[in-house]
Amino acid sequence: MPDTAQHVPPRTVEKLPRVFYRLALGDALSSYGSQLDLVALSLFAYEAAGNALGTAGYLILRLTGGFVGGLVSGRLVARTDRRRLMTGCALAQAVALVVVALVPAPARIPVLYLLALVFGGAAAVCAVALRTSIPEMVGSERRARANSLMASCRSAAMVLGFASAGVVVAWAGFRAALLIDASSFVVFAAVVLRLPLRTRPEAAGAGGAGAGGAAGTDAGPSGGSGTDADSGKGKRFGSRWQALIVLRAAPVVGAMAGIRLLDAFGSAAHNISLPVFANQHDPGNPAALLGTFWATWAVGNLAAQQLVSRLLLRRGIEPGERAFALGTCLMSGCFILVFTGLPTPLFLLVAIGAGLGDGFTEISYTTRIQALTDERRGQAFGLLASAENVGMGTGMLLSGSLLTLFSPLTVVGVSHAVPIVLALGFLVLVARSRTR
Repeated sequence: MPDTAQHVPPRTVEKLPRVFYRLALGDALSSYGSQLDLVALSLFAYEAAGNALGTAGYLILRLTGGFVGGLVSGRLVARTDRRRLMTGCALAQAVALVVVALVPAPARIPVLYLLALVFGGAAAVCAVALRTSIPEMVGSERRARANSLMASCRSAAMVLGFASAGVVVAWAGFRAALLIDASSFVVFAAVVLRLPLRTRPEAAGAGGAGAGGAAGTDAGPSGGSGTDADSGKGKRFGSRWQALIVLRAAPVVGAMAGIRLLDAFGSAAHNISLPVFANQHDPGNPAALLGTFWATWAVGNLAAQQLVSRLLLRRGIEPGERAFALGTCLMSGCFILVFTGLPTPLFLLVAIGAGLGDGFTEISYTTRIQALTDERRGQAFGLLASAENVGMGTGMLLSGSLLTLFSPLTVVGVSHAVPIVLALGFLVLVARSRTR
């Protein structure tokens, strides 16, 4: 299992296209609104139901929508206009948020649970289309830099979104937070309409080789591009199995996906446990505690993007499997420490550490999959989005039930210990492969 981090001589990196900066800004604006959504809807569902299962029910339905969206996103990305696809998904989320905000209070919970499927499905399809399009817009050699910029802008928006979430919810109310979120999706849709993307992705030829010259490095065992072979396999087994063929041809991606799948259980545990933890430690203003934690986490996430951009990419090094494994260990370990009741300075420090590890894993994971050819890329992102949603949904259900019996620390500790063990094992395998 080789380490595929690319080491190239230091050089001046060409600037990204100007339109990509507009895309990063639009995505950041939608991320800002989404943080208000996360805090407001999680607390609203918890308070309305009176227990953690209320939050779990909403999040499970949202993840179910994400699972379905992930299954169909690979085919949609390959066969439809990506601009229209992302625009439609953004506007669907905006309309859903407006509906939830305007319905009478007694009907909000049923409507919220119904539209959770729309939130999840539209977000999954939009995310797959966006990640798949990045190499097409900037070129394969600049995809790590583009991912770092995108994540940096998104993290900065998270800092502002989570920091202001408690204030907006407490002072302006639930409805104002949702309307702000809806307007951010409208702005994102307007930005996407001006993107220079191919109308028919498969019509460009060579499965996206023009956008990703390095894609050939992820070919099957024969060492060829695998385009014809994959086409034949797709005809025999059906398009729904193409993503499985991708993971078989790129086992490193499959191993990383397995870690991310089980890490989703840990993510589910801390997302379910945080509202409970916040109500236990600050019953007067739990939104402020949640907002403070996520804002601090976002600072660490932003720091990770800057470290990658300034220390690695300027030296011609793309983050590889080792960065992914180490980031997973750091992230999971810090999330466990968050629930140990630390003093405020240490609480903020471990929150930064969790964001730092999350940032490293996100960049290395996304960049690695984007090395696949254009057709494989969409299928892989779609399958992995569905797998992560399955992990998150199952984890939400189990965590919500276990919190009635055990403390948040116990639930989060066990859930995050599993990905730490797996990431360490993956790191050992990578080291042994390099030694051989």
